[in-house]
Amino acid sequence: MSAGPFSLSQDLKRLRDEGYSVQIRGNLLILRGVPYVDGARQVRRGNLISPLVMAGDVTRRPDNHVIWWDGAYPCNPDGAPIAALRHQDHPVDMGHGITACHGFSNKPPEGYADYHHKMTTYVAVISGPATTLEPGINARPYAPPEPEEESPFNYMDTASARAGIGALAERLAKDRVAIIGLGGTGSYVLDLVAKTPVPEIRIFDADEFLTHNAFRAPGAAALEELREAPLKVDHFKAIYSRMHRGIVAHPVAITEANAQLLDGVTFAFISIDDGPSRRVVMDKLDAIGASYVDVGMGLELDGDSLGGILRVTSSTPGKRDHVRAGRVDFADAGGGDVYASNIQVADLNALNAILAVIKWKKIRCFYRDLEREHQSTYTTDGNMLLNGDQA
Repeated sequence: MSAGPFSLSQDLKRLRDEGYSVQIRGNLLILRGVPYVDGARQVRRGNLISPLVMAGDVTRRPDNHVIWWDGAYPCNPDGAPIAALRHQDHPVDMGHGITACHGFSNKPPEGYADYHHKMTTYVAVISGPATTLEPGINARPYAPPEPEEESPFNYMDTASARAGIGALAERLAKDRVAIIGLGGTGSYVLDLVAKTPVPEIRIFDADEFLTHNAFRAPGAAALEELREAPLKVDHFKAIYSRMHRGIVAHPVAITEANAQLLDGVTFAFISIDDGPSRRVVMDKLDAIGASYVDVGMGLELDGDSLGGILRVTSSTPGKRDHVRAGRVDFADAGGGDVYASNIQVADLNALNAILAVIKWKKIRCFYRDLEREHQSTYTTDGNMLLNGDQA
């Protein structure tokens, strides 16, 4: 994370200018080294932690008065707990290497005007008893600020911190992801993956982004963009690089001659309809030990309505046998534009992508996975979701 918030937000800048040791990690504002008295009447130091409300890289007024504390419970000079602070007493993993032991609640009648007001108010309440036992002690070391963490985002992920799932989101941050195919489903996969803290997203597609693509992709392309017929990878990189720094565009289809472009990938989403190309991709991913999800869609116009099945097939180093046992079609598509013969609609493209991304997150233990299925199908007319190939 750049130092932008500390130079652009007056409340954060004021905290640093006054000598507080403050840092931002994963949309958490941390004020370190707050002196306090523990239950044994010993003076110790702990850390205050507050989620931030941001408008881009500028702070907004805090939306609540609760704050987190990493340390023993603060006490008065006599060792009695400061009861007015008590809110929650249980350990919390907030992600980004940050943990807390307690949650405090201290709400002024008018609320907090900004983060300087919020943090210094809590510092005063917590450290007041410590100054009684050790006059002159304070939370302002005037030390050089710690370097901010590197982030794949151009601005902070405020959603994870607000929901308290920062530690879960970190489980995704170890993956280097490839998305092979940026058609209807692959483009929605990119939309979802770009909102996760993975350091790198490699996108592969050799085709142009044309008018028919605009009607089954996220967002809305301008007419001027469509007239230029940009490559899909360039079109989508331009959009999602506004948010995510790690998008790498490859305007090619994966072949045996360039399969090394997948080296270093730990997870991949395969959204292509050509069977032989799919086999090349899977052979390479198997060889490098990557996990992956392959998606497929088959719809038919039957009378006056559509019906069909969506498929999500996953493969991990511990479970691969089912993929080549009939779950995935490796037949030649016969050339030509596959979308000319296969019906695609944006809502089902999006659903197929959502199911694929959910499966990735289940494999990485972000979501609970009771069945550990490696094959799922969704049938539209019965709204039926079936799992198979359990590990």
